[in-house]
Amino acid sequence: MSTPLPWGDTQPPWTIGKVKHLGSVTLGKMLQAKDTGQDVLAPYMRAANVQPDGVLALDDVKEMWFSPSELDVLTLRQGDVVVVEGGQGGFGRAAYVGEDLDGWGFQNSINRVRSKTGNDGRFLAYYLIALRATGYLRRYCNVVSMPHLTAEKLAAIPLPLPSSPEQRAIADHLYRETAEIDRLIAALERFIGQLQERRQAVVEHELAEVVPAAPGTRLKHLVRSVRQGWSPQCFPWPADGVQTWAVLKAGAANRGVFRPEENKELPEDLEPRPSTVVRHGDLLVSRANTRDLVGSAAVVSGDYPRLMLSDKLYALALDESKALPRYVAHLMASRRVRDLIEMAASGASSSMLNISRDDIVNLPMNVPDPAEQHRVLKHLDEETAEIDNLITKTQRHIELVRERRRALITAAVTGQIDIPEEA
Repeated sequence: MSTPLPWGDTQPPWTIGKVKHLGSVTLGKMLQAKDTGQDVLAPYMRAANVQPDGVLALDDVKEMWFSPSELDVLTLRQGDVVVVEGGQGGFGRAAYVGEDLDGWGFQNSINRVRSKTGNDGRFLAYYLIALRATGYLRRYCNVVSMPHLTAEKLAAIPLPLPSSPEQRAIADHLYRETAEIDRLIAALERFIGQLQERRQAVVEHELAEVVPAAPGTRLKHLVRSVRQGWSPQCFPWPADGVQTWAVLKAGAANRGVFRPEENKELPEDLEPRPSTVVRHGDLLVSRANTRDLVGSAAVVSGDYPRLMLSDKLYALALDESKALPRYVAHLMASRRVRDLIEMAASGASSSMLNISRDDIVNLPMNVPDPAEQHRVLKHLDEETAEIDNLITKTQRHIELVRERRRALITAAVTGQIDIPEEA
């Protein structure tokens, strides 16, 4: 008796099988840092290369040692599908390999599915993308801590098996339609970028007009205390931070906006640390992030009695008789201060840089007197309200377009829309 599909029966009634009926599943090699004598140093696929929505990002490539026989087995060819095996944020992500990757292998964070003759790997990749979007893979893996979509579990996932021509027709249709959707999303994201640049220009112009109350002031002269959090092994999903304990991620302070939903729930078997709870009015600063986001600052708005800092965030309590947190957040995003932050940041990888507490608190802060800060903030709120509203509407439109993309893929791989086979 076959395992039922997550969506029930397909239309038309296709044969129901499992991933192993479409292709063979192979787990990659454990990371090997040293040559054992006859090994080959070769690039390898890892989880970070497989991004959401079927995107294969190969601009950040790492190498490790393989024996010649391992490279013969762990090849990556056009038509393969790579699926992330583990990790809280990425397990189950899938992408189609659109060209031969000569000389590559893949790590054991990746399962490779090599389609059997007559099957189309693109169909499988789209099916897994749809499956992950429904939350099925999380339930299927019975996630309680660190999830793993093992080779055995992947091979046993139920799926429809349309005929070879039907698989090709579905894959071709989705390739065309999703490419059009992705172009629209990219255009909307560029528009948001332009709006953000316009907004920042307004802020920069206003800040340049003010006269500092005390020239030579540094952030440390405005700060009452600096706290840092911790990074325990948390669940991958967010909590409310009010009734349930959670730890903020670095993204909670990105680009001047406090995002309390950027957190991970704390497991019940870990003791919370109340001393690391964020407080209303705290200025959060990202300690570790990408070059354009490290040092990002945002002000905590609202009360979250069970929302804790991670070790990638500083929380600065300001002396508000000297500086208002929102005003300082604007200064932190100004081009002059951003240049200083990016020069001070260091790290072995450009994808993750760090900035020290000393470098943060020694940043120059040209703050006027508090009354003038209030006036500037009020004026900026008036000047940027329309831009912010347009950004919010565009972001919502992007989400709706992405929902449409997911719905289209799901409908196609389950036979809910009629896709004629090409002659």
